[in-house]
Amino acid sequence: MLELARIQQEAAGAAWSRPAPGGLAMGLARTSRELEAIQRLRYNIFTEEMAAVFPDSVDGLDCDRYDAWCEHLMVKEISSGRVVGTYRMLTPANARKVGGYYSESEFDISGLARMRGSLAEVGRSCIHADYRNGTVIMLLWSGIAKLMRDIDARYVLGCASVSLRDDGVTAAEVWRTARQQPLSGPALRLVTPRYRYPVERLNSTLPARIPPLIRGYLKLGASICGDPAWDPDFNTADFPVLLDMERMDARYRRHFGLEDLQAVAA
Repeated sequence: MLELARIQQEAAGAAWSRPAPGGLAMGLARTSRELEAIQRLRYNIFTEEMAAVFPDSVDGLDCDRYDAWCEHLMVKEISSGRVVGTYRMLTPANARKVGGYYSESEFDISGLARMRGSLAEVGRSCIHADYRNGTVIMLLWSGIAKLMRDIDARYVLGCASVSLRDDGVTAAEVWRTARQQPLSGPALRLVTPRYRYPVERLNSTLPARIPPLIRGYLKLGASICGDPAWDPDFNTADFPVLLDMERMDARYRRHFGLEDLQAVAA
């Protein structure tokens, strides 16, 4: 692994729900063994929690044709080497080489045409249940911010999946929140699902919480930029999410070192 950051146990303190001796390290996968560990973590979490179906999976791995073209961020326990979190990123240059973004299998993104030269895609995010307290996701996003600086890209596109195992109650809450976003009208017209999920037909009066991943995107300053698509393999409603790094919430820009970069550029 090409290490980009680490947090020692003593630095994390009480924030850890189940501390790993020696702490955590975040970096980029650089070996086939590391990629396999990432794919196995993805498979385990997606099948157990989303009841995802992988018709072509081999040996309990979640893999597709985009993996070979992506940078794979990973967080692992320093002492054990266990992978506990991951994201993958497809750069604009590699999106051209592979023939497009993964998101285009679910959405028409022609509304983002002017951004494509500076548009990176993130996805396949998952975090082990022991570490869903905010620390791992912040480590992963510090890596995403560094990669975005390195490739001089401005926009981040992703699909935020919401499980439909609750008959769409949570998806309805996400949609209601999306429609209340500032400038929600223009934002919700940028991307169009190929197979739209009829979220307006769901019972939106039942109580539900926004999933942590989507809540985190919105805190960063991202917007839901289109209607949800239906993903039958994952049994999810997938919401397209767009983040302009230059409009990221100021607190996170400072945390990821983006304010200093902007000052130098100015």
